Amino acid sequence: MRGAQNQKYLPKSVLERTSPELAADIVERGIVLTGGGCLLRGLEHYLTKETGVPVFRAENPLTCVVLGTGRYLYELKYIKPGIR
Repeated sequence: MRGAQNQKYLPKSVLERTSPELAADIVERGIVLTGGGCLLRGLEHYLTKETGVPVFRAENPLTCVVLGTGRYLYELKYIKPGIR
């Protein structure tokens, strides 16, 4: 149970260790959750409560990471247009 108690403070401690410039952007714009983990019920509410920062779920959390990675690789010229 001790590990679970320590994890409770993890979101806040991560935000506190973030550079001031990035932390200011996060506080102003909020946190966007992606991936399957963000589908856990109550996660957005919990993180908002623990950090005091608005938390949002990405529109398509299960696909946005892979689509963003593909776009990034395309910009770096690692993949060619039309490859799916």
